[in-house]
Amino acid sequence: MDGKTLILSGMALIFLGFLLVFIGTLVSALGGEADVEGGGVIMIGPVPIIFGTGRGAAGTAAVLAIILMALWLLAALLTRGE
Repeated sequence: MDGKTLILSGMALIFLGFLLVFIGTLVSALGGEADVEGGGVIMIGPVPIIFGTGRGAAGTAAVLAIILMALWLLAALLTRGE
């Protein structure tokens, strides 16, 4: 994969994130009350640190952590021969 593809895919993901935040804000403003949960993953190498405000957010963050660990492992194995 060349650098242009990685840059474009990164920019597309950032744009998608902004779009999702905007849509969530719009739906929350128009719909009245909403339950808000937050969570995240901090990756230190292949080791995830997972946090969340509720079980749903922490569970989603755990799934994302597993996906990130698999991607990290895949990238490490693919670049090992170079």
